[in-house]
Amino acid sequence: MTSSEGQQHPLGIYFKIWTLLFVLSAFSYMVDYFQFEGYLRWFLIIVFMMLKAGLIVAVFMHMMWERMALVYTIIVPPLLLLVFLGIGTLEGDHTFLTRMIFFGGAE
Repeated sequence: MTSSEGQQHPLGIYFKIWTLLFVLSAFSYMVDYFQFEGYLRWFLIIVFMMLKAGLIVAVFMHMMWERMALVYTIIVPPLLLLVFLGIGTLEGDHTFLTRMIFFGGAE
């Protein structure tokens, strides 16, 4: 006979995460309700989105209970892509502003 081993996680942690996801979603909707504008709005929306995605990956995809090597294998490449995207955005803004200075703006 073979016995299968597996992890048993208490249901309480799932209920807590569902509640936290609900609260974060409510905060995300309140950003629109209170009519935040500009960079503050987009910053808050992205922060709440990333927090919810992190909770889902950590708990519901069981990353919290995996070995660190596997976690780093899955988490580090997207983080590096975000860093490179940010660097590219800064370089693009610099290039755009340099062209506006030397070639003149739309007149």
